Amino acid sequence: MNLHEHISYRKQKLKALYRCIESNEKAIIEALATDFNKPEFEAVVTETAYVLSSIKHTLRHIDQWSKPQRKWPSILNFPSVDRIYFEPYGKVLIIAPWNYPFQLAIAPMIAAIAAGNTVVLKPSELTPTVSSIIRNIIEEVFNPEEVQVIEGGVAPTQNLLQQRWDYIFFTGSVAVGKIVAQAAATHLTPCTLELGGKNPCIISDDTNIRVTAKRLVWGKFINAGQTCIAPDYILVKESIYKKLTAALIVEIERAYGVNPKESPDYTRIINTKNWERLQQFLKDGDLLYGGDCDENSRYMGPTLLGNPTKNSKVMQDEIFGPILPIISYTNESEIHDWISTYEKPLALYVFSNNLSWAKSLFKRYSFGGGCINDTIIHFNNSRLPFGGVGNSGNGAYHGRWGFETFSHRKACVYKPFSMDIPLRYAPYKNKLKCIKKVFKIFQF
Repeated sequence: MNLHEHISYRKQKLKALYRCIESNEKAIIEALATDFNKPEFEAVVTETAYVLSSIKHTLRHIDQWSKPQRKWPSILNFPSVDRIYFEPYGKVLIIAPWNYPFQLAIAPMIAAIAAGNTVVLKPSELTPTVSSIIRNIIEEVFNPEEVQVIEGGVAPTQNLLQQRWDYIFFTGSVAVGKIVAQAAATHLTPCTLELGGKNPCIISDDTNIRVTAKRLVWGKFINAGQTCIAPDYILVKESIYKKLTAALIVEIERAYGVNPKESPDYTRIINTKNWERLQQFLKDGDLLYGGDCDENSRYMGPTLLGNPTKNSKVMQDEIFGPILPIISYTNESEIHDWISTYEKPLALYVFSNNLSWAKSLFKRYSFGGGCINDTIIHFNNSRLPFGGVGNSGNGAYHGRWGFETFSHRKACVYKPFSMDIPLRYAPYKNKLKCIKKVFKIFQF
């Protein structure tokens, strides 16, 4: 019995994984706090509870997902029975990031296991306590030939990428994503790349300023801004620029107090290297709020920067931290000028009471996914695909989309011997007119 052959065995393993995560939830939460001070609430909502919910959703639907899909046959094949079969790719490599180190390692693994693949999982070396917990859980639930965890830094990752895989799933930076894509291309290995980008948030002057500010503060500063779909910069109508800034400050202090460093609900920057990188951004605009830092604890408070220039460092790179540039605009052409400066983002957000205007922006720009009048919540719906486009990634997962990502869709046609229309066979004399008429009348 193995993962490839039996749906019931996959379900058995996923149930065992659920029980193991549930029994180790406290240890996972403590590990997240140890690695970068992630609050218990965020650890549960964005990591453990999310993963447990993903397992339950998969168990509820895996029987339906794995059934062959019957498709209407082509008239040229009449009579026939046409189906799509979902076949596991085989040996899958999953490389996980550090910002949501438990969720972004286990969630794609759940989809890969559900589809019948074997997995080698490489968690991030920047969260060693969480990586150790992941290894312990995997070793308790799975046989080594089903799932293995490889810990370590750059060298083990490079070694893994030199090997041949049937599928690679990577979550991380654009720069490393390009390296992964090059390695995959060596063996023509299909891959999913979940990357990032500069996610714009466009705000019109008819928005509800208080609710907008509240939802922005939550989406931007959860996990101290270390979220690939966090708003990267705000484009706000000039007439409400000051009102929005004031409202953001109110909501920051309501969420984290006047001294966020003392808040039990505020995460730290993952390491000194990233803390120093973020430090360089603080001089790239008018400091409207925050900017307080402590290198020893890798703390950087929620920070608002006013009207940075396009050529400033903060507007050239994905921020991936608790710094939120606020840029004013007067007309829609300025919005386009800013957004078109950058590669296609992983997320885009619009706040407005004018739904038709918001929808027009969604249609105009290409991006991975997004929200109107909220931030990052599209990630939570397992019925929606999650993934990037262009520079922000390729491929998608979550729910059925994850099952299909890790499955080869094999097309099969069954043709009985009982009827055999001679039109397609040589000799073709006097058949061309007839076949052209068939193609003109019928859709295939």
